[in-house]
Amino acid sequence: MRSPSRSARRFLPFAWLLACAIGIGLVACKTLPDVDPDVPAKATPTIATAKGTLPQQQASALAAKRWANASSDLKTLAALEEQATGVPLIAGNRVTLLFDGPATMREMMAAARAATSSINLETYIFDADEIGNQFADLLIEKQRQGVAVNVMVDAVGALATPAAFFDRMRGAGIRLIIFNPVNPAKARGKWELNNRNHRKLMVVDGRVAFTGGINISSTYANSSLFRSRKKPDQVDSDKVGWRDTHVKIEGPAVAPLQWSFLDLWVKQDGGELPQANYFPTLSPVGDKIIRVLASDPDHESDIYKALVVAITEAKTSIHITSAYFVPDQQIVDALIAAAKRGVDVRLVLPGVSDHGLIRYAGQGFYDQLLSGGVRIFELQIAVLHAKTAVIDGGWSTIGSANIDRRSFIHNYELNVVVVDPAFGAAMESAFNEDLRDSKEVTLERWRHRPWSDRIKEWMARLGEYWI
Repeated sequence: MRSPSRSARRFLPFAWLLACAIGIGLVACKTLPDVDPDVPAKATPTIATAKGTLPQQQASALAAKRWANASSDLKTLAALEEQATGVPLIAGNRVTLLFDGPATMREMMAAARAATSSINLETYIFDADEIGNQFADLLIEKQRQGVAVNVMVDAVGALATPAAFFDRMRGAGIRLIIFNPVNPAKARGKWELNNRNHRKLMVVDGRVAFTGGINISSTYANSSLFRSRKKPDQVDSDKVGWRDTHVKIEGPAVAPLQWSFLDLWVKQDGGELPQANYFPTLSPVGDKIIRVLASDPDHESDIYKALVVAITEAKTSIHITSAYFVPDQQIVDALIAAAKRGVDVRLVLPGVSDHGLIRYAGQGFYDQLLSGGVRIFELQIAVLHAKTAVIDGGWSTIGSANIDRRSFIHNYELNVVVVDPAFGAAMESAFNEDLRDSKEVTLERWRHRPWSDRIKEWMARLGEYWI
């Protein structure tokens, strides 16, 4: 579990703003966009390649080839999603699923060791622990070898990290900025304490990228029971693992991921970056079609809009794994409507959580969801930190965004959408594996929960906009 200082990383903005609200008596709250499900889809989604945007006829032919075995009309879904977000699909990529911290860290460190030009790292948390120091040592060594290393760490995420840890990297020549400093005197431009950079991204040589839910921290050193032969009752409860998901991406989709890092660096006035080939020519290396969604507090969340469109258009199944699940009413209504039209709607949510307040706020929606036909499962033993969804077996998303207002309104977040039945099958396999170690919450059982829990849910819901 996280120490109190780590928990404070998420709740410091909430506590500060709540104090301001009490003092001022007025808080201007942003709202999430209404997503119109009845907008007619254009014939074919836009598909970009390393050589430019495909003509409509070629895009249609590629979509027909790649999505021929899909259980639903992925072309229509992709076109509707593009209309909602304005972001095109990118073809020709290889996507590798990574589960839990140890496997992900091995892959990221291996890629960093092979770097010859640049390493751009963006993370919410960079801890000065065993894993953090190993990663820092590797980055310092690559900087000494002449690789341009640029690091961006969120200020609230860095609250528990000593300044000396970052100073050591700076002293080795690494460009490192602390995003949105807590101290207003250190802010670059407009001070926005509540807007946090929750993205997790590493781009190496402009050719390979990693993104998902995993921070740079030994917190993730204990894997979950994912694909383990052990049963939950065979594991020492003092060694609770963390269940998370990351992806490794190679191909043309790395370019917009690289752009998202550089764009935010400039917006934070991070200073001039050293010369490097940040945008090499990227040839197709695989057959996966990807949409990169980078959201920020100044615009309506494309991640949110894409999720609502996918849920609304679902024909057979909606399988969501969410670490912090505090949905707005539009998502709740969309999930219930899907269940009522016969879609298999199942959610894997935390049974063990590092943030009790968020868990109680999310549980405040259980009665409504269960009554509407949505099935809810709580993952046991492992601390759930994954943020994934697979819909109709062909539309999948992995990233940093939780299903809550903090992610969709206040944070800088990054998700990728993979529109591919084969990748969707791998996501379904992972979802079913999580179900193995989950316990279903039934409506009858839920309505007999203690009144003390109901009070906690009610109190947590009062602050759901901020948490």
